[in-house]
Amino acid sequence: MPFAKTESMGVQQVTDDEPNDDSSWDLIIRPSASLVSLPLAEIWRYRDLLYLFTRRDIVAFYKQTILGPLWFFIQPIFTTLIYVLVFGNIAGLSTDGAPQVAFYLCGITFWNYFADCFNKTATVFKDNAHVFGKVYFPRIIMPLSIVLSNLVRFGIQSCLLLLCIAWYDATGEIQPNRYALLIPALVAAMATLGLAMGMLFSAMTTKYRDMAFLLQFGVQLLMYATPVIYPSSEMPERVASILSWNPLAPIFEAARYGLLGAGNVTAGSIGYSITFTLIAFVASTAVFNRVQRTVMDTV
Repeated sequence: MPFAKTESMGVQQVTDDEPNDDSSWDLIIRPSASLVSLPLAEIWRYRDLLYLFTRRDIVAFYKQTILGPLWFFIQPIFTTLIYVLVFGNIAGLSTDGAPQVAFYLCGITFWNYFADCFNKTATVFKDNAHVFGKVYFPRIIMPLSIVLSNLVRFGIQSCLLLLCIAWYDATGEIQPNRYALLIPALVAAMATLGLAMGMLFSAMTTKYRDMAFLLQFGVQLLMYATPVIYPSSEMPERVASILSWNPLAPIFEAARYGLLGAGNVTAGSIGYSITFTLIAFVASTAVFNRVQRTVMDTV
């Protein structure tokens, strides 16, 4: 006896020998009526699947490795040391008076989270076409699991950052302030922006494979347009006016100002970043919902 039926583009796919009464089915899958709607009820119904995907991503990160979860700390530590050597000592870039280790570790921790969300979400349709073609579940579950698994990694790496901040705070070299209370909101904005850009690229990559090549070096270029390895205050006025359009810049400056006491942040710049993030999320959701209806025909 059938247990589910699918309604595609408003037409019920029911054969003559199948009952037409909806009450006889266990699950009825209908297309979303609005492109900008989020299937929150379905996401909650499939929360166990979301948990399994999130756990899978976390375990797969260090599975079959010798050092295991230590890789969560090795990567930011070695990257910070290289940045201190290259950008701090050789290039002589300013850190706005903050200790170089804390300055670069703060930037790297936040950037890694955004970049991982963006990069891994941007290939959702291409990487999971074999799953999407066999079983139904809300497609947005997959990018959400990527954001959540990366959030766990961000939380673990943040412990290393907090230890570093506690050390320099004890020595009086940094002055954390009340802006640090904005960190959860800043992380949420950063995750939403990474999710939005990833979903947009994922939808476009199914039809235009050129976007995959753009993604490979585009994220690296975006890092240099974001105050990860330099403070915005050191930028020439003309360059700073251009970089101010980057919605990530206020997030990084605000986080660094709250945690280290070094950085330039205004309420207007944070408001711009949040507004841009919300608009980008709505737009990418519409594109994602539109593409998921026909993705199996094009991917």
